[in-house]
Parts: sequence; C-alpha cells; structure tokens
Amino acid sequence: QVQLVESGGGLVQAGGSLRLSCAASGTIFSINDMGWYRQAPGKQRELVATITSGGRTNYADLVKGRFTISRDNAKNTVYLQMNSLKPEDTAVYYCNAFVTILGPHWGQGTQVTVSS
Repeated sequence: QVQLVESGGGLVQAGGSLRLSCAASGTIFSINDMGWYRQAPGKQRELVATITSGGRTNYADLVKGRFTISRDNAKNTVYLQMNSLKPEDTAVYYCNAFVTILGPHWGQGTQVTVSS
C-alpha cells in the first residue's frame, strides 16, 4: 500500500509564495512520473506540473515562469515552489505519483488560498 501526504498549503496574499511538499511512503519499488494537479470550486481537476524520474518537467501554460516542480528520488518526495501567486491559483492541490507496478496514486489534497 502506498500513501501520499501533502503539506505546505495555506493562505497567502497575491504576489506571495508557497512551497508544497508531497512524500510517498509504503511498499515502493520505484516511482516514475510525479506531479501536481489542482481543482478549484466548480471546475475540473487540471494539471499544474509533472516531473519524470530523470528530472524532465512539464508545466501548464498558466503557471510557467511562476511555479517550479522538483523531486528528491531518495526521499520519494516531490515539491512545488509557487511564486507570484494570483487569486486564480486558489484551489485544492493534489499530488500524484505513478508507482512502478502499482500504478497511479493520489494524495488527499492541500488547500491553497490566494487573497487579492
């Protein structure tokens, strides 16, 4: 069984920064892609950023240049540094990890609220 635990969400003013973390634990041989998704009220869940085990990254256009995804493979942890936050970034942020053999897993979500 694999668990993903997110941390780092909260309330911040527009223009501020937050850093999200997501640690995977359990029976893990290896993790392929890891990523962050978000879901705002009344909207579908959308991709924010992904990173391969080799460090190749992919970002949604809305966050390019403001957000940075990184990972520590030894700790099975993925991070999301969010700078220049905007009110429209307000959402529940979910961590995702594709665990070898076991498939995709999701975290419970962490709330990010950006005030104007």
